[in-house]
Amino acid sequence: MAETREARLKRMKMRSWRRGIKEMDLILGPYADARLPELDADTLELYDQLLEENDQDLYPWVSGAQPCPPQYLDLLSEIGQFARERHITKS
Repeated sequence: MAETREARLKRMKMRSWRRGIKEMDLILGPYADARLPELDADTLELYDQLLEENDQDLYPWVSGAQPCPPQYLDLLSEIGQFARERHITKS
């Protein structure tokens, strides 16, 4: 049985909030809540793949400390920008 879009979004949001390190929870969780419902199928698939990456790799990629794989560049740039704007707005 195929996963419904609703079930998929719920799973992906939960996985975004329950990472291995708190920093990634705070970066991916709010992004997932705000943006996942509006993403197209291809971007959702890419985000799902991103969720399979280790936090020890993800955090340096999203923070810009290390270059990220090319397939994630646009998505991680968007996530990083979202996190920075959210942090500035909350301060």
